[in-house]
Amino acid sequence: MAFSTQRSLASLPPAESGPRWKHDVFLSFRGEDTRKGFTSHLYHELHYWQAIKTFKDDRELDIGSRISPELLSAIRESQLAIVVLSPHYASSTWCLDELTKIIECMEARNAILPIFYEVNPSDVRKQRGSFAEAFTMHEEKFGEVDAEKVKQWRVALTKAANLSGWDSKNYKSERELIEDIVKYVWRKVHPNLKLLDSTEPLVGIDSTLQQLGLLLAQEANDVRFIGIWGMGGIGKTTIAKLVFQKISHHFELAKFLTNVREVSARHGTLVDLQKQLLSPMLKESITEVYDEMQGTLFTKNCLSNKKVLLVLDDVDQVNQLEKLAKREDWFGAGSRVIITTRDERLLVEHGIELIYKVEGLNDEEALELFSQNAFQKDQYDEGLLELSKSFVNYARGLPLALKVLGRSLYKRGRDEWISALGKLKKSPGREIFTSLKISYDRLDETDKDIFLDVAFFHKGKDKEELLEILDKTYDFSSLLGINVLIEKSLLTISKSLYNNSRTNVEMHDLIQEMAWEIVRQESPDEPGRRSRLCHHMDIFHVFINNSGTQALKGIVLRLPELEKAYWNCEAFSKMSQLRYVEFQNVNIPSGPSFLPKTLITLKWSWYPSKCLPYDFQLHFLTELKMPKSNLVQLWEGAQDLPNLKYLDLVYSENLTKTPDFTRTPNLKELVLRHCTDLVEIHPSIAMLKRLERLDLSDCTSITSLPTEFETDSLKFFSVKHCSKLKKIPEFGEQMKNLLQLWLSGTAIVKVPSSIDRQVGLKYLQLHDCESLLCLPNAICNLKFLLQLDISRCSKFEKLPENLGKMESLEYFRMNETSITDLPPSLSLLKDLQVLECRGSPIKKQDGGFWGLFVRKSPEPLGLVLHSLNGLRSLKQLDLSDCNICQGGIPDDIGCLSFVQQLDLSGNNFVTLPSSIKRLSNLHVFRLQRCQRLQQVPDLPSTSSLHISADDCISLVMLPQPSELRRSSIKSRGFSFTSANCFGLVDNEGCNNGIFSMLRRLASQGISTDYGNFSFNIVSPGSKISEWFAFQNEGDSLIVELPLPDSWRSSKWMGLAFCVMFADDPAASLEYDYSVIECSSEGIDSLSWQLGKKGNLVKDHFWVFYLHRQEYWNNTTASSHIRFSLQTYCRSNQVPLVLSIDELSKYGNLVTKGAYNVKKCGARLVFEDDLDELLNGTMNNILQPTSEYCDEEESGPGRSGISDNEYYSAEE
Repeated sequence: MAFSTQRSLASLPPAESGPRWKHDVFLSFRGEDTRKGFTSHLYHELHYWQAIKTFKDDRELDIGSRISPELLSAIRESQLAIVVLSPHYASSTWCLDELTKIIECMEARNAILPIFYEVNPSDVRKQRGSFAEAFTMHEEKFGEVDAEKVKQWRVALTKAANLSGWDSKNYKSERELIEDIVKYVWRKVHPNLKLLDSTEPLVGIDSTLQQLGLLLAQEANDVRFIGIWGMGGIGKTTIAKLVFQKISHHFELAKFLTNVREVSARHGTLVDLQKQLLSPMLKESITEVYDEMQGTLFTKNCLSNKKVLLVLDDVDQVNQLEKLAKREDWFGAGSRVIITTRDERLLVEHGIELIYKVEGLNDEEALELFSQNAFQKDQYDEGLLELSKSFVNYARGLPLALKVLGRSLYKRGRDEWISALGKLKKSPGREIFTSLKISYDRLDETDKDIFLDVAFFHKGKDKEELLEILDKTYDFSSLLGINVLIEKSLLTISKSLYNNSRTNVEMHDLIQEMAWEIVRQESPDEPGRRSRLCHHMDIFHVFINNSGTQALKGIVLRLPELEKAYWNCEAFSKMSQLRYVEFQNVNIPSGPSFLPKTLITLKWSWYPSKCLPYDFQLHFLTELKMPKSNLVQLWEGAQDLPNLKYLDLVYSENLTKTPDFTRTPNLKELVLRHCTDLVEIHPSIAMLKRLERLDLSDCTSITSLPTEFETDSLKFFSVKHCSKLKKIPEFGEQMKNLLQLWLSGTAIVKVPSSIDRQVGLKYLQLHDCESLLCLPNAICNLKFLLQLDISRCSKFEKLPENLGKMESLEYFRMNETSITDLPPSLSLLKDLQVLECRGSPIKKQDGGFWGLFVRKSPEPLGLVLHSLNGLRSLKQLDLSDCNICQGGIPDDIGCLSFVQQLDLSGNNFVTLPSSIKRLSNLHVFRLQRCQRLQQVPDLPSTSSLHISADDCISLVMLPQPSELRRSSIKSRGFSFTSANCFGLVDNEGCNNGIFSMLRRLASQGISTDYGNFSFNIVSPGSKISEWFAFQNEGDSLIVELPLPDSWRSSKWMGLAFCVMFADDPAASLEYDYSVIECSSEGIDSLSWQLGKKGNLVKDHFWVFYLHRQEYWNNTTASSHIRFSLQTYCRSNQVPLVLSIDELSKYGNLVTKGAYNVKKCGARLVFEDDLDELLNGTMNNILQPTSEYCDEEESGPGRSGISDNEYYSAEE
């Protein structure tokens, strides 16, 4: 942080010592100077991106207006004040009054942070320049009448100027200044953003933090794994949360993943935790993490260059670590991974040597913690000291036991204390269990039942879902009972991992184990006489020995993998009070002939029978879920199931028909996904008034549905991939709540015109409907539709004329259809962000295309786009393989100022409009296979730009790499690939277009001003110049670096590389793509994706440059570093997974790629090299061989204009 004077970072009082602030920051500024620029950007970064509550008064008041009481309150109720002192700040009496009040309220607590924006701090302090002029004006205006006020303003301004703050002149850009301010403010308000409740007492934590601090060694730049080990309830999670809270702001990414063991056991996968970890990087692309394998790949690829703080809480298996944090090289320099576990062996097996064992509290600390809970203060009551010591002695220093015991005795009389202590003494050897059970003993019978139900069946469930189940179980509202359990520390509430607006009901492991022990003691020797079962051996015992009784209320068996069992299901006949059954992954030969009529929830995967028992009567049943069952049908006729709300039979592949739903009026969700033999859908399904979700996806045998639906509450309806379904129902007038409609992959020919009755529809998926011809005009009435996808509807020919009326549409995909004309109203889609009109690169469509185009002539020469001027929100435009001819891209394409990705590959134009240079947000520009393209236009000014022009065989002119915009965003800078573009190789073999591009990139990016800037260029070539001092045959070389201590002071700029490679004739043709990658110790790997094997003609160069910034974070780097080149393949259909075990010491991939790296070279780039490069005296970096020059003379697209002439027009 660049202060104008020195200030201790600890000068502000910690947040917990002051009041609870309504605002974190009060922002004072002169609107005329900075409102629309600097202040707006600063406020947005503070308030929206960093969640720092910032008060900004935007009103423009007349001179002389008094500050309102509301504004005065805002100043008093703000923790900090940021004052933006700009050139005309003092000309506003409003600003001066505001500043005077800020000084009055905040000076004493050092809470004022001045920013000297385009002013000299000395001018502010001494009121010179514009400040002198302002005060002259004020003195003339107010004269002697208000001279004292003017004097107060001068004093306030002087005091503000004497404070340390930020001087904008010390920064190269406003972005850097704002980043510095935000980091500082974040550190000041960070104590308000806690994982731990600030009122929660923390006892005996100082020595623990001190010892952990030695293990963490934050000053070290290596990657460290630290284990926190101890028994349940000892405080491992609390310690990890506190450490995370104190140091997380020092890291680029900080994530606390709770309950790893439980999430893994509950879901059988860690995908949700992997998504939670990766979401800040992948954002909208997080959906690509669809299994653990993908999550593992993304984790090691996305985090290896970031300084990460990761806490994995409650890990119980080594494979959990392997999928979330396998090795140190998954994380960037300075990263810390903290693992809490009960199993020391787990840490040893994972190679973790830094282990902290959490011990219990000593007697003094334990007494303090007990007193905080029993007396709500740090000190004990003298009259109860001896009794207090007795309880403390019993708890054996276990924090959880001390808290539970203390709270159970709060505001109890001495006699009650003696009685409670007596209970403890009757259970020797059961300290933890008995101490926890004290709270349980004080519950009434109903609350005890609720507590045991949660412990056995519902731990971790959504609170609303749990309340619904319990309300039905006990026939009254269970909300009070849940709240009582929370108050008594038997349950806790946590935010949902999936939805911040929802909460989950949790309990500590020891408390759950206490509940299990309570039930075990109901019948220590015979599990069948207990009220609840959830342990594997107990349940097997009951069903093998037919020992169930009417005492059983619930059974849950969740096995991680499918397991065969030989049960006697007649045991159900004795369980007349059974309410809850859940069997997961148990495979038995035959099902029950009887089910208790008291059942409320029945979940049974792999259910063995072809139907439910003939005479079942499940009047109380609310939830029936039987995934992967052997059911052919559920029941015959209409069964009376008045309370059934959830029916789920996913992957029941033998199911042939749905039951009669006439007597299931309250059904909310019906999920029959992937019931591949399902043919008959009972017509009563269309009359379920409360049905909200109907999922028939992948039911490939369904041929018809009821003709009309009147399901008023339906929100989600899917017949996705019902490939034999030719017609979907008409939609009733009352169906106004539907949000998502999935018809993709069906055989429908048209969409019902009644679709416009779905006024709230947001998502309509029609892709892969190969028989679909068009959409009804009525679809244009869907004002709230956000996404529409008709891709791969090969017979689809025409869109409605009034398409532009769908004013909310954001995503429109129509790839590989037969559309010949798009309506002009498309330009009215002002919110459209993604437009994909991709053709087929294998077999291009004949005739007109996509409606943005019109025929230019009767000959099939391609299509011309209409104006794109209305699509001002567009971020992604794909027009690849559209057969667009010269002039087909309109000149106004430059108006798409928000476009980030533009794909024009596989088209027939010769040049492109110069307005492309105005696409200031463009990051990805694809032009592959444009075989007539001769020239790429000048490029936009952007923070990073990646252009691919592979196989543009007529290309002879390269683009101008415009001044790359300075950006704090970490990027790869600039890349340009031109494989098989032999027209770019100059006859003389020097000063060619590639060299000209290198010169321009060097002038813009190699200087130290650009920090992490780098670039990549791929082009034909077959000889590496001697300019690359380090050379080696094959795919690796060793480069001697300057000593690390001299990196920041030396004239060393970075590293330049040149790699020569070609097709490997022995490589397999099985994969879709091949990748060539450079990796080394201490830097991120660079890679380039090539086309299919055999597409690369002759030898090629890969030239890239890495700024020395890439190495600065690696302080352990030696003076010699080895770089390795490797290739590998991947398929679009079957992704090739390369595990960490397939890497050699230097990162070489075992998998053989489709390309052969023949030679590689490198050079340390110094300032002198840069001067020679820019002056043109170094002209032999790239040397094409004569064979290219000979071919090029007669090759396609050769132009009479040299590359020097092309560049000189701009230079």
